[in-house]
Amino acid sequence: MSLLPFRDLHLDAFGKLVLTDLNGDAHVGVTPVRAHPISAPDEGLSLVGSHGHELAWVERVSDLPEAPRRLLEAELAAREFHPVMKRLISVNTFGTPSTWRIETDRGEVDFVLKSEEDIRRLEGGRLLITSSHGVQLEVPDRWALDKPSKKLLERFL
Repeated sequence: MSLLPFRDLHLDAFGKLVLTDLNGDAHVGVTPVRAHPISAPDEGLSLVGSHGHELAWVERVSDLPEAPRRLLEAELAAREFHPVMKRLISVNTFGTPSTWRIETDRGEVDFVLKSEEDIRRLEGGRLLITSSHGVQLEVPDRWALDKPSKKLLERFL
């Protein structure tokens, strides 16, 4: 019996993910979806077909052989764009909506916060902040930010 929940996983000529299930059926346009992308990114990965149905379940991504693991990690990285905030430079107002000027690991950007509810507090001082455009900004440790950033951020927490 195979340890893999599928026979094969590869990209086709158009860059679409193709999964061959245990029955030998090929499914084009598969999307990997993490069950717990923030709290347990390595645990629980669903491979969903183009019609929205789960085709395969992976208990642990790290347990997969190297080739399919790398392929899935690359696909997930392309889908899960979470810039990391290094510094909060300025805010235009302390009410919401407000425009934040931030420095991320990908450069400086303006970020619109619709409401304080768009700031999710996670364990260990982590924050996940969603912009008005749906981009999720990660703050790995709000206590490790520089003093001016912490002072501005505290006005919204």
